[in-house]
Amino acid sequence: MITITSGKGGVGKSTTTANVAVGLAQLGKKVVAVDFDIGLRNLDMILGLENRIVYDIVNVMEGECNLSQALINDKKTKNLYFLPASQSKDKNILDTDKVATLINRLKEEFDIVLLDSPAGIEGGFEHAIFLADRALIISTPEVSSVRDADRVIGIIDAKSQKAKNGDEVLKHIIINRIKPEMVEKGEMLSVEDVLNILALPLIGIVPEDEKIISSTNTGEPVIYGDSLASKAYQNIAKRILGEDVPFLELKAKKGFFGRLFQ
Repeated sequence: MITITSGKGGVGKSTTTANVAVGLAQLGKKVVAVDFDIGLRNLDMILGLENRIVYDIVNVMEGECNLSQALINDKKTKNLYFLPASQSKDKNILDTDKVATLINRLKEEFDIVLLDSPAGIEGGFEHAIFLADRALIISTPEVSSVRDADRVIGIIDAKSQKAKNGDEVLKHIIINRIKPEMVEKGEMLSVEDVLNILALPLIGIVPEDEKIISSTNTGEPVIYGDSLASKAYQNIAKRILGEDVPFLELKAKKGFFGRLFQ
């Protein structure tokens, strides 16, 4: 079970969950993407599955339907499934034992359970990280985002089940929405800056890509295309499965005079 989390909202957790889920399924794994952001779901829209929702994760945990009734098969990638969050319930409805029962059932049925965590330390976050085998912590290259991510790492190391058993959740960093032009000008933290603060290994660098916005609006994850962000998500999926893949070399785009003098 891999929890995708961050210290603050709006850094791209759901987008990352959707694209990495597709990437892992394309590599032959049976994957379920679980939206755990009770009350604020949006993973369904990114996957283009919002119209197919009948039952949600709370219905399953409350025994109002069985798991197979709530699971939605992806339209394009047939070994990818989706379990939606409830939009009408409150995060406080979550019960630790019921969450554990559900996640253990998912782990029996799927090769990989990808859990889209609520932002930061709001209600539901601790449930999302409690049973994690691995955590992918997403940060944008901004001081506030990195600081909040650092706080989340501390909570995972203190409150996960593995921590309680004297073990450690395997953690990696994804740096999202990086703009090489701003890094070059010193207006944005570099990859090295972020890693120096968080002191964890890197598993992905995703550049700012306007195609992500259009892909969210059309309900088709950007990984299906051929942009730099698509390649970045494909590489993250490969690294999760243990493949040694070099990181994208992101260079600042030169303006007209820059290209001329080059």
